[in-house]
Amino acid sequence: MDNSASEISPATTPNEVDRILPPGQLLILGLQHVLVMYAGAVAVPLMIGDRLGLSKEVISLLISADLFCCGVVTLIQCLGVGKFMGIRLPVIMSVTFAAVTPMVAIGSNPEIGLTGIFGATIAAGLITTLLAPVVGRLMPLFPPLVTGIVITSIGLSIIQVGIDWAAGGAGNPNYGDPVYICVASAVLLFILLITRYATGFLSNVAVLLGIAFGFALAYMMGEVNLSGLADAKWFAIVTPMALGIPTFDPVAILTLTAVLIIVFIESMGMFLALGDIVGHKLTEKDIIRGLRVDGVGTVIGGLFNSFPHTSFSQNVGLVSVTRIHSRWVCVAAGCILILFGMVPKMAVFVASIPQFVLGGAGLVMFGMVLATGIRILARANYSTNRYNLYIVAISLGMGMTPTLSHGFFAQFPAALQPLLHSGIMLATACAVILNLFFNGYPKAEKSQA
Repeated sequence: MDNSASEISPATTPNEVDRILPPGQLLILGLQHVLVMYAGAVAVPLMIGDRLGLSKEVISLLISADLFCCGVVTLIQCLGVGKFMGIRLPVIMSVTFAAVTPMVAIGSNPEIGLTGIFGATIAAGLITTLLAPVVGRLMPLFPPLVTGIVITSIGLSIIQVGIDWAAGGAGNPNYGDPVYICVASAVLLFILLITRYATGFLSNVAVLLGIAFGFALAYMMGEVNLSGLADAKWFAIVTPMALGIPTFDPVAILTLTAVLIIVFIESMGMFLALGDIVGHKLTEKDIIRGLRVDGVGTVIGGLFNSFPHTSFSQNVGLVSVTRIHSRWVCVAAGCILILFGMVPKMAVFVASIPQFVLGGAGLVMFGMVLATGIRILARANYSTNRYNLYIVAISLGMGMTPTLSHGFFAQFPAALQPLLHSGIMLATACAVILNLFFNGYPKAEKSQA
């Protein structure tokens, strides 16, 4: 294989997003994306299964269904379906953490249960698919200043995930163990060395190589748990409604619909960040097509025993780090996810990668999202428009509130908790409102097909 820098290089033309790389490179780069998002993808079914007291067999089925749906919906987002949906950018789809708390509340109700979660997921997905054009038309409210704030808040929110990973993972009784932090630091150093001294293809898979290096270290130290690998099946078909016919509760449906509208706003910010990274200016129609996949993907999730899906912001950082902008890399990742969903043994093996190994990579990738937001904010006019400083300061301060003080909004009504615990949503709402107050309604650019 020719590892010259000319074989894979940073995007220099708008067509770079559509460039199809050699199969071997697509496979490796796609696997790199999967490893980055895997822990987050399986965390939701694990959390719900644990809190609802589900059996190991049911949780395993939820995980397989989750991976399968992530792959299918990723393909829809990256390949598109005519002019109806699909943003056709390097996007990875996965289940959203924002819906965990309301889904646990729904499933804990003995009159609703797990099938009620699936029913609410299907119905909320259908409703939000119809609402996608309405949310998409809010794009004029996101000039560069607001977009920069949103992307910066995304970076600030997800970098906490990388920090938790490096310390052993949230909930780990040995959280902060020096061994975890040292391995995460070694992975980070390894990635930086590869990035600095390797060229061509090796440089672009620095994150994957770093994770492999960290896994080897953790295995030699006896920190890799392969329990369950021998018992896992080699092949299992993912079938719809395997855990029962979905049931539909009006309150549960309205609750998840409200959460998904919030997720839509976060997805819009993620799309804008990705568009800036790959050099592709998004139109209103692009945003709407991307949001429709969030809705349709949620419907697919409910049908196949999974949960609400959204565009995964964690992988945006990887696109920025590797500078590989081809959406076909994420198409390859989607195929790998489908395969993992149908080959439980492979899924268990990947799940055995310790979170502290992923932590070293996470700090690089998630920090790149933060850096993208800062870069956009640097373009804002602060010299003649003193109001912009107020907008940035207050919006980012509000966005950090739920991260720095978990109990700040604890006394507010339960119905508002999904909104108030989303730092991205708080920063976005503040930025939009303050920008309207100080700078007025921005003129919308004409959208293109």
